[in-house]
Amino acid sequence: MRATYIQDVQQWVAGFNFSTEVQVRFSETDMYGHVNNTKVFTYFEYARIEYLKALGFQSLSESKGMNMLIVADIQCDYLKEAFFDEILTVFVKTASIGTSSMDLHYLVKNAKEEICYTGRGTLVQLSSETGKGVPILDEQKKILLGK
Repeated sequence: MRATYIQDVQQWVAGFNFSTEVQVRFSETDMYGHVNNTKVFTYFEYARIEYLKALGFQSLSESKGMNMLIVADIQCDYLKEAFFDEILTVFVKTASIGTSSMDLHYLVKNAKEEICYTGRGTLVQLSSETGKGVPILDEQKKILLGK
């Protein structure tokens, strides 16, 4: 695997505890019948939202004021094609937490358990009033780290 954010693939894969499924829609495919490369980011977004909801992170940050999570950067490594009507399992985990940011990792497998895509992205918690970074609270860090 060529992704610089993955040191040991087996260990990295074993660290995922959350997943959700997506079914590839026809509109997400290109003229060759496989998932358009831009659509994978939509799968990451869907899984990220479900992950944060499952953790209760969104409701906590909203209760502390008008904070929002913004994608600062995101990347994807394409390893295997996926096709119309396939069911994909999208995994998400918190890889690291900074002062006002967090790095999430993504893994997408097909029904044969083959890795189709891997990815990572940084989210920054911002104040909707000032547009500046807002520290991630200790209680939020505990939620993100599953403690």
